[in-house]
Amino acid sequence: MEVILLMASTVDGKIARHSGQLVDWTGKADKKYFVELTKKSGAMIMGSKTYDTIGKPLPERLNVVMTRDKSRQSDQDNLIFTDLPPAKILEDLERKGYSSAALIGGAMVNTLFARDNLITQVHLTIVPRLFGSGLSIFAPPLDLDIGLTFESSQDIGDGHLLLIYHVVTHEKQ
Repeated sequence: MEVILLMASTVDGKIARHSGQLVDWTGKADKKYFVELTKKSGAMIMGSKTYDTIGKPLPERLNVVMTRDKSRQSDQDNLIFTDLPPAKILEDLERKGYSSAALIGGAMVNTLFARDNLITQVHLTIVPRLFGSGLSIFAPPLDLDIGLTFESSQDIGDGHLLLIYHVVTHEKQ
C-alpha cells in the first residue's frame, strides 16, 4: 500500500501555528495539488482535529478520520471514523480495493504512521512564510531516522516549491 505523506510547511518547518488553525495560508497552487493527489489516491487519512478544521468530508474520495472518540459516527459513504491502528486502517483500505492513501495530518497521526514505518512517499510543499513557532510535521518526542530519495521538485507558483521524496530506510536511533 502506497502511503503518501502530503504536507504543506512554512520555510521554518511548521504545518500550523496551532492545532485548530485553518489551512488557509498555503495558497491556491498547494490546494490544487492537494485536491489532485487526494482524488488520485482515492483515500485520505487524517486525525480528528484536522477533520474538524476542514469541517466536512471532502467529495470524490474516502475520508478516514482517526479518533479515540467512540461517539463519532458517520452515515456518509465517504466518511469513516475509526480508532484502529495505522496498519489495520491500511489493511481495511486494501480490502476495499485501494492501493494508495494520502496521509494529511496532523502531527500526531503522521507520527503514528512514521513510528510503524508505513509512509512510503513524502510530498511536501514549501510555502514562503515563517511562523516562528507552531506544529511540526511530527509530534514530539519522536526519534526517527527515515532515509529519503529525492524524486523531483517543482515550482508550483507564487514561490511555492513542491518536493517529492520516496522513503528508502526506516531506522530507529
